[in-house]
Amino acid sequence: MIQMIGIKGCCPIEIREKLSIMVYKEKDALENMMKVSKEAVIINTCNRTEIYLNSNNEDEIEIESIFNLLEWDERYIEHVFKINGYNSVKHLMEVCSGFHSKILGEDQILGQVKRSYRVSLECNTIRNSLQRLFQTAIACGKRFRSEAKLYKIPVSSASIVAKEIIKENKKHIMLIGFGEVGKRIYKYINNFEFSKLLIVVREPNKVYLNDPRVKVISYSEKNEFIKDIDIIVSCTSAPHIVIYKDEVKDIPITIFDLSIPRDVDPKIEALDYIKLYNIDDISKMDKYNKDKRKTQMEDCRYIIEDHIKEYMNWERLRGLAPLFKEISSSSDNIYKERLKSYNRKKYTKDNEELVEVLLKSTSDYYLHRAMEILKEEKLKGSERQCQAIIEKIFLLKN
Repeated sequence: MIQMIGIKGCCPIEIREKLSIMVYKEKDALENMMKVSKEAVIINTCNRTEIYLNSNNEDEIEIESIFNLLEWDERYIEHVFKINGYNSVKHLMEVCSGFHSKILGEDQILGQVKRSYRVSLECNTIRNSLQRLFQTAIACGKRFRSEAKLYKIPVSSASIVAKEIIKENKKHIMLIGFGEVGKRIYKYINNFEFSKLLIVVREPNKVYLNDPRVKVISYSEKNEFIKDIDIIVSCTSAPHIVIYKDEVKDIPITIFDLSIPRDVDPKIEALDYIKLYNIDDISKMDKYNKDKRKTQMEDCRYIIEDHIKEYMNWERLRGLAPLFKEISSSSDNIYKERLKSYNRKKYTKDNEELVEVLLKSTSDYYLHRAMEILKEEKLKGSERQCQAIIEKIFLLKN
């Protein structure tokens, strides 16, 4: 049975970061999930932690078991929810289509789901139902983005922050972290007339941009430049704080913290000369585009329904696989018997006549069997459904 355990949408950021899984711990977390499940995928982003499981039987996996395996504090269990079966399938389709993102319809989630799927493949924690579910959900997300034309109203935390930077007309910017989100922010502000962009990374020699306005520095150098900066954008995957209160003391500055766990010391919020925005604050910006996206997305919900139906039908038909195997084996036995008969007689009889006889006997075998079954069902008074199936098999009616 497919089950999903996730963090409630109303969960405050200070709790969400306690229930996040650091990237370097993802594979260990997947291995731990296999202690209670035969398949597992973890979607782990700055805004969500969702664990998809295919349990070994029809019994539900207890949330407490997951907390124990991940060494999460059970005091936070009230901030977690669990759904099963159809509801899990529907939820994942909606996630891939952007319905459950903090920034409605944002374009990063599909790539994040793909990454989670690849990690599970690498760890060999996905193979049957979950594998098919994620393949279908990713296809759903691709089709949804295309048909809903969300690319005409692009939005993500990176694009919103870039828009705010341009709106405030700040010229001196510090970007801490240059992963996927950091690169997006640089792309969005590239045409903006900023004077200086400092990119802070662990290994500066690995980042090269042919842009005279850009200087790449190490973490140890960052505090030398902060006093001359107007805006800081922090988007690392660090498990600890990277900007402390003492580092920005008496510096009027705007800070955007896009990370979970947070990069920025929460104590900085108390400084009235600093504007601090965390990922939840950022998701509330850009209301006009959000309303436009919501209308277009609701109009395309049929795409999600199509893919839910596709997956649920596949799941239902899987139960027929053993029967199909038996039918195939029975068919092989019949043809092998006819082949043996042909090999025994091919030098003693006219070959064309022999082939005709054997082909006729093969078709007669199934014909007579169908007639016998129909007679049996007639005597039971339940021939109507049987007759309809036989008519379909023998193409008797269009």
